[in-house]
Parts: sequence; C-alpha cells; structure tokens
Amino acid sequence: MRFLVLFLWLHVALLALEFSLVKKETNTSEPTLLVVGGIQGDEPGGFNAAAILAMRYAIRSGNVWIVPNLNFESIIERSRGGYGDMNRKFAHLDPSDPDYEIVRRIQSVITDEQVDLVVNLHDGSGYYRAAYIDEGHNPQRWGQSCIIDQSAITAKAYGNLEQVAAYVVDEVNKKLVDEEHRYHLRNTKTAEGDTEMAKTLTYFAINHNKAAFGNEGSKEFATHFRVYYHLAALEAYMRYMGIDFSRDFALTPEGVKAVIDTPHPVTLFEKFTLPAASLRPVLRYVPIDRAKKPFESPHPLICLVPQSNAYRLFYGNNRLSTIVPEYFESDDSLHTFGMRIDGAARQVQAGEIVEVKEHFSVDPIEGYRVNVIGYTHPKGIETGVTLTRKALPERFSIDIEGRIYRIEIYKGERFSAMALVRFVR
Repeated sequence: MRFLVLFLWLHVALLALEFSLVKKETNTSEPTLLVVGGIQGDEPGGFNAAAILAMRYAIRSGNVWIVPNLNFESIIERSRGGYGDMNRKFAHLDPSDPDYEIVRRIQSVITDEQVDLVVNLHDGSGYYRAAYIDEGHNPQRWGQSCIIDQSAITAKAYGNLEQVAAYVVDEVNKKLVDEEHRYHLRNTKTAEGDTEMAKTLTYFAINHNKAAFGNEGSKEFATHFRVYYHLAALEAYMRYMGIDFSRDFALTPEGVKAVIDTPHPVTLFEKFTLPAASLRPVLRYVPIDRAKKPFESPHPLICLVPQSNAYRLFYGNNRLSTIVPEYFESDDSLHTFGMRIDGAARQVQAGEIVEVKEHFSVDPIEGYRVNVIGYTHPKGIETGVTLTRKALPERFSIDIEGRIYRIEIYKGERFSAMALVRFVR
C-alpha cells in the first residue's frame, strides 16, 4: 500500500496555515473518496473525524484522500472563519480575498479526475427533522443529517445521490447510541433557488460532475460523540464504494474519546520532542534556534503559531501551551549521550523522552555542559548525580502533573540537545 502524506507547512511570516492533503492509496484505478474537514473552525467534530481517518485507519483496497484542516486559521481561532464563512466562497471569489488561494487549491483537489465522491464534514445545530417538532428538532436545524443538493447528477460514478445518502443514513442509524440521535436525509434542492447553498463546496463539486455530500453531526453533543457519528457515516460511504478498510480502535463513543485524548508528540526546531499532552500553559526559557524548521508532527491538527515573542502550540482548536523562547545558535555534533536510568546504563538519543521509575543520572560528556532544569548543585555539577523526582521542584516540570523534566546540553554558547525524563507511576 502506498501511503503518501503531503503536509504543507505554515507560512510563519504571514501566519497563513495551509491545509494538509493525506492520500491513502492502494490502486488509483479503484474508487477514490475525498473527505474534507475543518472548513469551519468552530466545528471540531468534523476536523477531528477527518484527522482520525487520516491517522488511525488503514485502507486495504480503494483510495481515500483526506483534508483534515482545510481552514486551519479558523480552527485555531475557534471561529466560523476569520475572513468570513469559507463554505460560502465556492461560486464567486475575488482574488483579493485572504481565503482565495486555499479555496482555489481545494477546488483543484475536488476536480482531480481521480476523485469520485466528496464528503464535507460539519457540526450542525440541533437535530434536523423534516417536520417541526420543537425548537431543537425542526427543518431549520442541521444536526444529525446527510445533506444532498439534489437527487441525482450526471457523473462518472455515484451520481444517484439520494440512493447513496439513503444507504448512509440507514447504516448510521444501525449504530445509534440514543433514538434521539437518528440521522435523516436532507435534500436542500439548491438549484431551485437556495442562494446560500449555491455558494458551498458540495454544490461546486456536483457542478463539476462529482458526487458530493455534507455530513452533519449535532452540536448538542460533546466532540467525541460528533466524531463517532461522522466516522460511522464515513465507514458507510467506504463500504458503499467498495473501499476495504480497518482501524485500530473500537468505534464507540468511548473508543473515539480515547483516540482524541491520545498524546501526539511534536518535534520543535529539529532539536527536541514534546509529548503534546498535559503541558503547562506556559513553558519559559525554551532554547530555540530560529534557523531550524519550527515543528514537525505526524498529526495534521498539531501546529506551532508564532505570536509576538512566543509560539503557541495547538492541537486542533485547543492551545496546548505557549512557548517562550530563549534563542541560541545550534551545535549539531551530539546525537547520543549516556545516562543511568534506575541504575541501568543506556545511550539516549538527543530529543528522546526517557521513562524513569525512581532515579536517573547523566554521564559526563567531554566538551559539553549539562543542565538539568530545576536542579541546582552547590558546586554547579549536574552530571554523575543521581536525581529523584523529589530533587526537582515541580514548578520546573513541563507538565501540569510534575512528572516531565528537561535535560539541556550545550557546547560552549551553542545549544546541542535536549532530552526529557518522564517519571512514571
């Protein structure tokens, strides 16, 4: 299987976060599903579901393309769109619009001849019902629905939109946690005069002969419940298309929550790795070389955003920490160094996170200076000293539980390496 991840980095100077395109392909002549999440940044069910599809699913036949973070700036801002609603910019768009390049790029992905079917993930208000029941259940609500613009189109595949949507709705309704969560099909009949829907991504797609659907979780739910229903719908689309897949977690609300809450490491400035979970709100005096690439992570919802004299680290629309740097030039000569972990000698990789049960020490490194952040020796010696968790004041830890501490290594005035020790229970 060919698994190509195209991660497009942020333009630091412009603060323009570009979207990722993840391609999971087995045979390009087989059906291809395109999934889009994050067109509106205040709908975390959609972009988290797309990210989980990218990270935790294996495609065994067919092809799945995923854009988990289309409007990345609006995701980190928790807004519908910093420059207006991006999902109303697919009919006409002035080149001066700040979203112009992103919209044009996703349009080129949608119209790629390999794409057969497009699903745009949203979180909608309340519960859609064809007839008025009450304020939360009526035709003006969007939650828990599969959206089509019309019953059928002319397309090379899957033009029978209503039939496809009916199948998906039926499949999702087999997995309801509660009867109130029932999915319904909603045909907006866009061509009959719905001027707002005529501006959307899905209407653009069907006007380019691509089968396209909106999937709406309900904003009444916690994020992991919305994601659960999005994934149930996406699996139904894949089954309809004959795309064979597997995942490495249980498709239950609890299983989805565990996946969302799983820490994802992030490498900063090519020098050290943070666990990206339970970090302190502010990390100060972090050694950084501005000449290095700012960050790298396998997760498409993790990003590092410069702000004034600091950097904000995000996981989706959750700010993990603000990193206040201390700038150094780099020395790249040190790749490993010696430590004793709970009495056992081992070589540690620069940037590694090392688990410790009781105590650790760092071996002397000729020509380098070691600084265990939080430890002060009366003679300024920080190598060859056995340290326990009690020897390190909790305020110097990088995590709110007081378990993870920094080991920094310098060669003269240059920053060489960092490793982290994590005290495990």
